Amino acid sequence: MGDFEGMTALVTGGASGIGAAIAAELTARGARVAVLDRDRAEAPAGGVAVQADVTDDASVRAAVAEAVTALGGLDVLVNNAGIGAVGGVADNDDAEWHHVLDVNVVGLARVTRAALPALREAGAREPGRAAIVNTCSIAATAGLPSRVLYSASKGAVLSLSLAMAADLLGDGIRVNAVNPGTADTPWIGRLLDQASDPDGERAALEARQPHGRLVSAAEVAHAVAYLAGPGAGSTTGTSLAVDGGMQGLRLRPRA
Repeated sequence: MGDFEGMTALVTGGASGIGAAIAAELTARGARVAVLDRDRAEAPAGGVAVQADVTDDASVRAAVAEAVTALGGLDVLVNNAGIGAVGGVADNDDAEWHHVLDVNVVGLARVTRAALPALREAGAREPGRAAIVNTCSIAATAGLPSRVLYSASKGAVLSLSLAMAADLLGDGIRVNAVNPGTADTPWIGRLLDQASDPDGERAALEARQPHGRLVSAAEVAHAVAYLAGPGAGSTTGTSLAVDGGMQGLRLRPRA
């Protein structure tokens, strides 16, 4: 599992949930990992922790510079920081729309542009070694109920990933996205806690994924490691679904 030996990575939103699983997976594979999050104290032990709010360009630039210095360069950027939103098209006010898009879309762009000089250096040394992986969602490609704002933000992330892949290929930087289905994360846990019937709501979320359960954070982390790793040197402009078949399968009801 040493395929990332000698490589460095920065994971945003890496203090919990999918981000923490990604940081742990890359570390286990030999990478030196920095985690960027709003709360440095929540970051997992054993790596570099930097603090920033992705809606604040100055703090993003300072945190990325701190991480690159501590790591001695940057080969991989995982744009995982994001927030959720619930409701139909009329259920979120303008302030909420601006906030979610600022975090999930513009925040991704802020971190990426701050990291680009270091990634370009890595790509120049060895084309294909430098990689960006953006955490997208099944919500970008499937219409989910009561997720209009969240889906809009993740649809933008998917398009952004494709455009970035086209722009950065000449710099030796690969760009891909991972599209998790409904994952067993703290955010989903909080939504279930607020439901009138948490057990029934969880069963419904599990049932809509063809393999019959929530996706684990570790499964998403494995997919990210593949897309970011040297073995995927010819993979760019791709979105990898980790959704139990939710996007592509149309199963007959079980008898």
